[in-house]
Amino acid sequence: MAYDEGLAERVRMHFDGAPDITEKNMFGGRGFLKGGNYCVGVSGDSLMARVGPDGYASALERDHVAPKMKTTTQKMTGYVVISPEGLEEDAALAAWLDECAAFVGTLPPK
Repeated sequence: MAYDEGLAERVRMHFDGAPDITEKNMFGGRGFLKGGNYCVGVSGDSLMARVGPDGYASALERDHVAPKMKTTTQKMTGYVVISPEGLEEDAALAAWLDECAAFVGTLPPK
């Protein structure tokens, strides 16, 4: 699956200068890792966001957010998908990226 290069560039620009952020092709899209741990990814035209188990329920209450599905019936708790409508504003994207980076920053580096 191709991914939205424009969205990936916006993510890249947000994390520009952060020494612990790397990126690579993952899950059919472009993944951004913090300290070697998955943080966010661009898949198609959506953003897959790692909000963690404590932020999961509140993230699902926001507009344009759906659970990340592992299979057709099994959800990946701690991960959500934000549709393009929820990412139109730079401030909205930045808020998601900062939230994910804050959660992943609590994890031990790989």
